[in-house]
Amino acid sequence: MYYVLYAFLYGLSLTPFWFIYGLADLLWLLVYGVIGYRKKVVMDNLAHAFPELSPTQRRRIARRFYRNLIDNFLEAVKLLSISRRQLSKRFVCDYSLMERLYADGKSCQLHLGHVFNWEYANADFSSKTLFSFLVVYMPIGSAAVDRLFRKLRNRFGTILLPATDMRNAMIPYRNKQYVLTLVAEQNPGDPSKAYWCSFMGRPAPFVRGPETGARMNNIPAVFVSLRKPRRGYYTASLSVGAEEPRDLPEGELTRRFVRFMEREIRQQPEIWLWSHRRWKWPYKEEYARLRIDGSGAAPGSVPGRGENDNI
Repeated sequence: MYYVLYAFLYGLSLTPFWFIYGLADLLWLLVYGVIGYRKKVVMDNLAHAFPELSPTQRRRIARRFYRNLIDNFLEAVKLLSISRRQLSKRFVCDYSLMERLYADGKSCQLHLGHVFNWEYANADFSSKTLFSFLVVYMPIGSAAVDRLFRKLRNRFGTILLPATDMRNAMIPYRNKQYVLTLVAEQNPGDPSKAYWCSFMGRPAPFVRGPETGARMNNIPAVFVSLRKPRRGYYTASLSVGAEEPRDLPEGELTRRFVRFMEREIRQQPEIWLWSHRRWKWPYKEEYARLRIDGSGAAPGSVPGRGENDNI
């Protein structure tokens, strides 16, 4: 099965971009107009996140989101054969911050969200950094699809660490300079063990792992901003979320990232993954002790509004 799937997608990856985007337009008509893939989830998420917008304005965001969702998948297929030179034309980032951290002898963590095109970001970052470039991923249920995506994602040097065994997978890199890349607004498996914070107007749980790792190793946490100025082209910028996370109160690094993601989503909402059931866990009063935005009493948490809210 894997070889059949790989042969088909590799052949598709060799086609020119005009063909890829023509196919994407046809798939958009099918996925959005006919099937309506997760349309209720998307529209419900947009209604809660942007109550100030009219239904027409939210539908406009939804239509653009579905176009970007399909573009993201087919652009990922192109990574099976795209050259480094062509990738560099389509994904542009200033890596001076990472170069400075490497020169200082530090490792670091990259925190980003489900923003398109994270697959291009993975490929470009891994091809241009001197660090061991580590990415945490969740294995896919289908063995053939999982093998295909692992091949696609490590083509430019990415080292994939399964989230199901991350502790052991990290062992070979502990004494090396590494970048650990984390999609840091993931839904937790157990909301009673997560941080809780208002996110786009609704309480949401956030996994503790990204902050816990940064604090434990006291390595800089770098936030990744992604933009899509036009179809097929992306830019990224990097900013320090915390130079020494251990010096922060517990929960503060996560709170900073949540506020960062809110700004990112509001500036270009159509490139965030609205089909994800990000608010599937209902808030309960028993979670008040886990709040990190000033609405509860999480140990070491800081007020939800204050001098750090602009970070």
